[in-house]
Amino acid sequence: MPAERLQKILARAGYASRRQAEAVIAAGRVTVNGAPAILGARADIDTDRIEVDGKPIRVDEADVTILLHKPTGFVVTAEDERGRRTVYDLLPGAPAHLRYVGRLDRDTSGLLLLSTDGELAHRLTHPRYEVPKTYEATVEGAVPAEALTRLRLGVQLDDDVTTAPAEVTRTGGDAHETRVRLVIHEGHNRQVRRMFEAVGHRVTRLIRTRIGPLSLDGLPLGASRNVTPEELNALRALVGLEQRSERRLPSG
Repeated sequence: MPAERLQKILARAGYASRRQAEAVIAAGRVTVNGAPAILGARADIDTDRIEVDGKPIRVDEADVTILLHKPTGFVVTAEDERGRRTVYDLLPGAPAHLRYVGRLDRDTSGLLLLSTDGELAHRLTHPRYEVPKTYEATVEGAVPAEALTRLRLGVQLDDDVTTAPAEVTRTGGDAHETRVRLVIHEGHNRQVRRMFEAVGHRVTRLIRTRIGPLSLDGLPLGASRNVTPEELNALRALVGLEQRSERRLPSG
C-alpha cells in the first residue's frame, strides 16, 4: 500500500479525527519504526511499525460501520463505572476501536451508528456538517401550536445555548399527550428533551428513527446490521468524504 499521511492512518484506526490526530502527533505520542513522528510524516501500514503511547496500532483493510437499534436501559459508553449495561454488550465480537457516533441517553431508544472510521464519526457529529437526525417524541399534555412554532425557530436551553431552527411536525395525540416528529441538525446533550422542557412539556418516550439517509427500517430492537455499501457512500457524500468499500461485520 502506498505511504499515507500519518494523521489519516490514525483516523482510519479509530483513534481520532485527522485534526485530533495532529494533536496526538504534535504531543510526541506517536512513533514510526521507533522514531518520534512529526506532523506531515507519511507511513506505510504494511511495512512500517506505527505506535501510539508505545502500543502498535491496527488498521483494518477497510473500516466497519454498523447500525444498532438501541433499546432503553443501555448507556452509550465503552465502560460504565456504575456497572450499567452498555451498547457494547449488544455487539459481541465487534472490532477494536469501534466508536459510537454521537450518543443517545439511557432512556432514549433508536438508531445509533458505530464506526471504526474516525474521520467519518467526527464529521457526522460535527455541527458544521449539519447532519439531519429525526426523532419521534411523545410529550405530556397538549402542546399548543405556539410552542411548536418556538421549537421551529429555536429555543434557549437551560445552559443558555439557543438551538438552531428545527423541522417540527405534530403527528398525533389528544388532551393528555402529543406526538411530534422533529428533525434537528445539531447534537447538544439531551437536546430534544431539553427543547420540550424549554416550552413547558416533558418527553415521556423518545426514539431516533433516522440519521441522514439511514433509517431503522424494520430492524428489531436490540439488533444491529452493517450499513450497506450504498448507505456508506451516501453517508460519506453527506459529509464531503470520498466513497470507500466497507468490510462486513456479522449482524447481531
